[in-house]
Amino acid sequence: MKQFGDLYSHYYDLLYRDKDYKKEVQYLEQLINNTPTGTMLDLGCGTGKHAELFCDKGYTVHGIDLSKDMLKIAETRRKERAEYLSFSHSSIQELNLGKKFNVVVSLFHVMCYQKTNKELIQALKVARNHLHKGGIFIFDFWYGPAVLLDLPVVRVKRLENESVKVTRIAEPTLHVQESTVSINYNIFIENKKTREIVKKEELHKVRYFFDIELEDFCRQVGFEVENKYTWMSKKEPEKDSWNVVWVLRK
Repeated sequence: MKQFGDLYSHYYDLLYRDKDYKKEVQYLEQLINNTPTGTMLDLGCGTGKHAELFCDKGYTVHGIDLSKDMLKIAETRRKERAEYLSFSHSSIQELNLGKKFNVVVSLFHVMCYQKTNKELIQALKVARNHLHKGGIFIFDFWYGPAVLLDLPVVRVKRLENESVKVTRIAEPTLHVQESTVSINYNIFIENKKTREIVKKEELHKVRYFFDIELEDFCRQVGFEVENKYTWMSKKEPEKDSWNVVWVLRK
């Protein structure tokens, strides 16, 4: 399923310009730590910001994404990095590059889009199949206890640059029996010069996870759970940790 349309992808980096990608990459390097580095696969790379920064730190990075519009933006980051940074179009489920990497990452809740057990297990298998023995898979996700303790609410985000104003309204619906949240995004993009307003609507359905079920899925595909942290920290996840990151080893 195409989660991000052309307008959304075009203004994606504006919507998330407050996201500290550099700090996140520094944090992820701490998690990689004792793993041999050199090659990295980025599952669900989006517009390629994480991949670009890892490339600048000496990694040879390949990113894949389901959105061709996102990948068009990612391709612009290859200037002067073409030998070490590449991208291709694929779903995670169908990916088979025929090569292995030292590190696989899947960031910004991409794994939450694996909504069924079948999809999740296949995504874990794909990550493992693309790793050298002893390699690690790092991914972040919505943590079930926190989602149920601090229920999703309507959020409004407003941003602008020299040419446009963007207003995004996120309206969530919780599906407890499925451990999913449907988020209806209404995005209004105003051209500052012409005052023309374009409206874009997106529906995203994401899954939140609990320790016991996720540990079981990891064991099924042959991963060892090495570390669990609250995102951007070295603290163990707590009941109010909405965003959690796991480190798995092959």
